[in-house]
Parts: sequence; structure tokens; C-alpha cells
Amino acid sequence: MTIRVLIADDQEQVRSGFRTILGTAPDIEVVGQAADGAEALDLTRRFRPDVVIADIRMPRMDGLELTRILCSPGAQVGARVVVVTTYDLDAYVHTALRHGACGFLLKHSGAGLLIEAVRAAMAGDALISPSVTVRLLRELSGRHEEPGRAQPLTDRELDIVALVADGRTNAEIGAELYITAGTVKTHLAHIQRKLGARNRVGIAAWAWETGYR
Repeated sequence: MTIRVLIADDQEQVRSGFRTILGTAPDIEVVGQAADGAEALDLTRRFRPDVVIADIRMPRMDGLELTRILCSPGAQVGARVVVVTTYDLDAYVHTALRHGACGFLLKHSGAGLLIEAVRAAMAGDALISPSVTVRLLRELSGRHEEPGRAQPLTDRELDIVALVADGRTNAEIGAELYITAGTVKTHLAHIQRKLGARNRVGIAAWAWETGYR
């Protein structure tokens, strides 16, 4: 299945760079580009992309408001959103995730992480730049369920939880534990069910809260 992506950024050079990077992935197709949030919303309604890559600081409508609209439960036309920005600010990260973003990357995160973030968003996961993961998860940890309410995890599941809390991707976790990325994904589904976590962000927050990381 091809993942249809819309790129929203007010800098043409950034849009072009992202398009080039995503163009190297055989399962991703860039269907449109927007120079501001309002145009991105219009193009989302027209092209129905699966994933929108959105900068935060854009004219007319910023990426956080765009995320809120597209990820709203009652949205007439929605899409998964990966926020990509230059600014490593807690307020931006918290707001983006609270509005329903499926990822938060810094623009210098690298080509591989951008592609992985798009794929993760399509799979219903959330991917955050490793450079902000630890600080963010310390902040988020207190917002989740009490540790005693979670079902017990196996030793293998705890190993995976610890690596998720370090910001590792499924491929990196698989390489570390000598298992396939598909097996990691299966374990993550079981972990999410046991912990009542919505995605890998919730898993990592649980790890910090309970002292497993």
C-alpha cells in the first residue's frame, strides 16, 4: 500500500528537501505541497492524504492549529499529522501531541527518521525525535495510569519497553534484541493492551513512571 503524504512548510527549500527524501521510499508518494496551514487544510480536503507533515511556524494558520483541526475526532476530512520543526520547545511538543499528532521531529533528525515517522503514523504509532524523547517523557509520565493498574509484562516485553523509552524505532529494537521488526510490532500491540496505552508514547511514559527507564 502506498502512503499518500502532503508536505506543509513555508520554506520552499525545506519542502523540496522533504519531497526528495520521501521520494526515495518506494511505499510513499508525495501528493501535494503547501506554503501555509490554510493551504494545507484546503489541499488535504482536495487530495485526501494519509499523512500530513506540518511545520509549526507558518503564515495564516500554524501547524499546531492545523493538527488540531485534522486530528479532531469530529473532523470531516482528517489525516494523521507528523509535526516537523526547528524549535525544540516543550510547549510545542506537548500541544502537538495533545492535539493528536502522530509524531514530533526536529528538522535535523535525518532522512531515515522522517521516513520512519511517516510509516509509524500510518501504522497508528507515534515517533518522536530521540533528542527530545527523554525530556518529554519525564514530563508526560505523571499523566498516565498508576503502575499497579497495568497487567504484568514479561521480561521480553520489559526489554522492549525500555528501548521504546530510549526513542528507538522498531527496526532498531529488533536489531538490539535479535528479533524481526514485525515481532517487535506484535510485542508492542500486546504491551499497549496490557498497559492501556494509546501508542508508543504512552508505553515510554509508563516506563519512566514505573522506573523501568
